[in-house]
Amino acid sequence: MEMSAVKLVLGVCIPFVLLTLWAIIDAAQRDFGGIEKKAAWLLVAAVPFVGAVVYLLFGMRRGQKK
Repeated sequence: MEMSAVKLVLGVCIPFVLLTLWAIIDAAQRDFGGIEKKAAWLLVAAVPFVGAVVYLLFGMRRGQKK
């Protein structure tokens, strides 16, 4: 694998990983009105990229910052 291909893969993957980690941390810090709802949103946020986007669009609005 050439070095430019490695840079491309890392350049694409790192933002997705950071977005997913941010969504998990944000979900862990919010109150969703019950442990079951919090666990569900944490699971959604933990799905790479797609789950983080779904959490950011829908879940973040439902939780309140502690």
